[in-house]
Amino acid sequence: MDWPAAHGAPVLSARIRTTPEDFRVEELDAFEPSGAGEHLLLSIEKRGMNTAFAAKLLAQWASVGEAAVGYAGLKDRHAVTVQRFSVQLPGREAPDVAALEANEGLRVLAIARHSRKLPRGALAGNRFVLVLREVDGARDAIERRLRAIASRGVPNYFGEQRFGRGGDNVGNALAMFGGRRVAREQRTHLLSAARSQLFNRVLGARVAAGNWDGALDGEVWMLDGSRSVFGPQPFDDILAGRLAAFDIHPTAPLWGRGALRSESGAAALEHEALADPESLALRAGLEAAGLKQERRATRLRPQGLEWAWPDDAVLELRFGLPPGAYATTLLAELGALQ
Repeated sequence: MDWPAAHGAPVLSARIRTTPEDFRVEELDAFEPSGAGEHLLLSIEKRGMNTAFAAKLLAQWASVGEAAVGYAGLKDRHAVTVQRFSVQLPGREAPDVAALEANEGLRVLAIARHSRKLPRGALAGNRFVLVLREVDGARDAIERRLRAIASRGVPNYFGEQRFGRGGDNVGNALAMFGGRRVAREQRTHLLSAARSQLFNRVLGARVAAGNWDGALDGEVWMLDGSRSVFGPQPFDDILAGRLAAFDIHPTAPLWGRGALRSESGAAALEHEALADPESLALRAGLEAAGLKQERRATRLRPQGLEWAWPDDAVLELRFGLPPGAYATTLLAELGALQ
């Protein structure tokens, strides 16, 4: 589904991921290896290989079960990605790295010992280098849009990756809520898709109303760089200053059991945005699954956004994003990409 855009009409059309090298993602490490322990911590560069497949290769290489392999985040196949993996090897030396690198598209950049399995979310963010080709659009308009994105940010939508091939995950989640049996891993993905759909619906309503990056009565705020929230509380000059400085952000619900934390106008908008039959069914399914109400920031500002024109019809973008944010949400504010 195409969600409302915040910055106006498209300013370009272009091609993306013409080759994996046109979409490069590098995880930003959140910690240094401990130097000792029963886990190997490997930094791996992958080309044309998603995270789950790389984890299987690591398990085979180390002769361990896949549960012994950890990673902080999921990365797409159609890209060149650098990310960490951990492999539990208690009392064992590491196998020959050359055997692992015999897999086409995989290269080990660093290896060290660590004391714990790498958990999901254990990264500081991601750094992107993206190349758009066959760019059609006025360069002045494109660069004005990029400056606006750097200054104001973009709506913090969940990206299309959350919804599966062809967006099928939402329909599959509804079927699961209706009684269809699914594997445990698939269940996790479908619950995430259902939550993401509801969040995007609320955010889309705020974008359409023009208040996605502003304050509503009864707003719940999130501290920048964390998941800590506070409020509602009366909006005053102090909060206005923190909002303008990107120290805090408005939020929308990640649906689950319990009452919304938001109040007044914010709560009214959230209920109204989620009153259609599909949203009501997703809400009921998430509540029955036992998830609890949480919040997610409604705006996202890329870190260190830079751009260059290697050729007249080629645009290179460089920027960083926090964990859980999607590069596709930034690209959607530029225009149509194939």
